[in-house]
Formats: sequence, structure tokens, C-alpha cells
Amino acid sequence: MKIRFLGGVKTVTGTCFHLEMPGLGILVDCGMVQGGDDESVNREPFSFDPAGIDCLFLTHAHIDHSGLVPKLVKDGFKGKIISTSATADLVELMLYDSAHIQETDAEWLTRKALRAGREPVLPLYTVDDVKNVIPLITRVPYGKLFPMGKGIKYRFLDAGHILGSGSLELWFQDGPQEKKILFSGDIGKKGNPIINDPSVETEADYVVMESTYGNRLHKSMNETVNELLEAIKVTFKRGGNVIIPAFAIGRTQDILYVLNRLVREKRLYRINVYIDSPLAEKATMTYLSHPECFDEEAKRLLKAGMLENSIKLRFTQSVEESMALNRIKSNAIIIAGSGMCEGGRIRHHLKHNLWRSQCSIIFAGFQAKGTLGRRIVDGAKVVCIFGEEIAVKAAVYTLGGFSAHADQRELLDWLSSYKNSPQVFMVHGEEETSMTFADLVRERYGFVTHVPEKGETFEL
Repeated sequence: MKIRFLGGVKTVTGTCFHLEMPGLGILVDCGMVQGGDDESVNREPFSFDPAGIDCLFLTHAHIDHSGLVPKLVKDGFKGKIISTSATADLVELMLYDSAHIQETDAEWLTRKALRAGREPVLPLYTVDDVKNVIPLITRVPYGKLFPMGKGIKYRFLDAGHILGSGSLELWFQDGPQEKKILFSGDIGKKGNPIINDPSVETEADYVVMESTYGNRLHKSMNETVNELLEAIKVTFKRGGNVIIPAFAIGRTQDILYVLNRLVREKRLYRINVYIDSPLAEKATMTYLSHPECFDEEAKRLLKAGMLENSIKLRFTQSVEESMALNRIKSNAIIIAGSGMCEGGRIRHHLKHNLWRSQCSIIFAGFQAKGTLGRRIVDGAKVVCIFGEEIAVKAAVYTLGGFSAHADQRELLDWLSSYKNSPQVFMVHGEEETSMTFADLVRERYGFVTHVPEKGETFEL
């Protein structure tokens, strides 16, 4: 068995791993690169023949892990796509939304190109391409072992990252011996709202492990909730709005859960919360349809009817409804995508609120290099939004405790359960972070560690 690292190495987007053995080709994730000029690589041909891939495993629904699946199918893939049931539901939402964005962006770019005498711009993929993806998806539960022929077996464990997220175990034959490789997917932190803590495994020969926060620690959830509460109170007292860039899947539902809890506990009074994302509304309904993924607290609250809104919650659908939010000057919490401010409706809300010193911007997730969100977090005084320079006068908060990713301590704890000494490949982290974490794991546990280059192949 050979593994080739095609994306999500020395970076946090575009995750894709290619496994090869005679007569069998497997992909684990097929993600889109997000952020800055690097997005042009999404249009490059795949470095393998899509028709030669027999199976694609999806660890979870986020676009940096699933966003190129319609292109894969468009280019010839006809195999199985295997995921958990919740991931399948969320992936369908995410890919249709992504296709709509591709088509809309291509239409806008084409108008500009034609005015300049250039060729029209084609979308990366279309809604029709997504329709061809859905019939290929096979849903499997957590914890059940499945054979797939040629000596391969697989099983998903709960990764505790977002609804339906999984760590993938693959067993394969190496001569007379059976060996196992485990793909961590994105590992959740313990105590995340709604979903279960990540499962742990005790044995593997190889581990492909995310390292997003391999060089830092999060604040506790209690500290994070208190900081969120204080930010809201201070901002409303100043007469401003709270703007929260958030991924439609995962972060938005966690924030709503916490805001509801704060109102139920009478730490906040009924507040106006606007979710400016049709995708987030659908994703929230999907969350509620998968209680099998909930932790015990969320199950108890759902049974008691306490997940119903204590907050004054409004979902916006139309562009007109979204634009109307820009006329609100105070006492509103506006949650919109994208989480890294690279697209979606959040840019409009930043344009109207970022320059106002009464307002606050709360980042509740990782901001990759090259993104607008990262520039704001790093202290930019002025940013460019829709071709206009916008001063950064609003208060900026970074609430790491809301992250759906484990921090350094939790990543080390996750690895500590291994009774043998697997080789560990550090992926899904910026280069310096992955290198730091690889050194720490080698020193702490004595495991052989690798930080692969993009395109590098290893014999397993």
C-alpha cells in the first residue's frame, strides 16, 4: 500500500490523501483549497485519473474536505462515496451551496471578462454536477466494521469535530500480515456543545493526524462563554452590533446553543440574533434531525424541549432581507458566513460595521493565512472589502474555546492512548505548527513522525 499526500499538508485547506495498491485506488477526502490566490489550484487537473479511484471516504462535510467532490465526479469518478449518515446530509447542503457560489462568481467574472474582451469564465462545477454526486453516497454508522474486498476493511469512529465527523480506520494486507492506518480527520475538542467528545483508538501502524492547533492551547469553554457574554454586554452598552463570522455548519449551531443557554440562565435577556445564511438555517435543521450524534446534555435538553429558542432568532433568506440588516445600528448579533470572511454575506456586514468603534467582531474559529479574517485578527488597521478601504475600528475578539478543533494538549492526549508506536504523519496544519507538533510527539512518545510535502509518497 502506498499513500500520496495531495493536499492539506503544511496548510489547513484542500485535504486529500490517495491510497494505492494493485487493482485498487482510494481517496480520503477531496477538499477545496480556500484563501487567497492559492484557490486557482482548484482548477488544475487532478494528479491521478478520477476514473481509477474505486472509493472516496469523507471524514466530514466541511468544504476544505469535500469541496472538490463534484469536480472529481465531473472528471470521471464513478466509485462509492462513503460517509456517516449525518455527513451525507450535510455534504449535500454544502455542495449545493458551493455550486451556487461557483455559478454566481463565474457569471460575475464573465461580465467583467467580456467587457475587457476576454473569454467567459466557466464555473468550477455546477448544481447539475452536484446532482450526479448524491447517488454515489453510501451511509454507514459509527463503530461498525465493513469489508470492501481485496483484504480491506474499514470503520468510522466519532471524531467529535462537527455533526457526523469521523476518524477512519483502514485495515489492509501487507503480505501475510494485516496492518492498520488511521486517518484522524479533524479532531474535536472535549466539551464541545451538542456533539460527543472524540473517540480514541489504542492501536494502529500508521496515523495520519491533523495538527491545526498543535502549537497552542485554547481557553476553557467556561472562560470562552464568559468572554462572549462580556463582549456582547460591552458592545450593546456602547450602542453597537456584534458581528460573528461563522461556518454555517458546526460553529453556528454551537454559538446558538450557548446563547440560548445564557438566556435560559438569565445571564442575558432575550436578545436579537440574526443568522444571515440560508445554508446555516438548513444545517441547523439537519443538526436537529440527528440526535444520535448528540452528547447526553444535548439529548436531555432536546427531550425537555429546551433547545427551542430562548433568544429572538431570525433567519434571513433573501438578499433584500440580508441588506436590511445593514440598517440596524445597535443591539444586534449578526452571524454570517464565511467563517474566514473569504466570501458570503459576512463581508457586507464587515463593510458596514468594521469601521464603527461601537461594534465588535468576534472570531470563533481558525483563520487561515491569506484570508480576510486572518488579516483582521493579525491587527490590520485597514482592509479592502469589495474594492473599498475599510478602517478597522471595531473591537476584535478571538474566542479559541469555540474552536471545533482540539488544541495541543488535547491532541497529545488523543495520541497518548496508543499502546504501540505508530508512525504519525502530521497534516492539516500550517508548516511551522505541524513541524512543532511533530517534534513534540517525537520527544514525548518516541513515535516516528513525518511532515509530508505536497505530492510526497510513502510506502506503508
